[in-house]
Amino acid sequence: MLRREIYVLVNKQQSVGNYEVEFDASGLTSGIYFYRIQAGEFVKTKKMILLI
Repeated sequence: MLRREIYVLVNKQQSVGNYEVEFDASGLTSGIYFYRIQAGEFVKTKKMILLI
């Protein structure tokens, strides 16, 4: 399994609130990808299956 960073969607300090980010996968191929969400001490990594 290759592990390389493909996109960084947001990399900045933000005030407390709800946010949405659109992810454009048009440049990717079908496969299994992992994404990570980090906010302060909270870090979550999840798996995404992309079918094109």
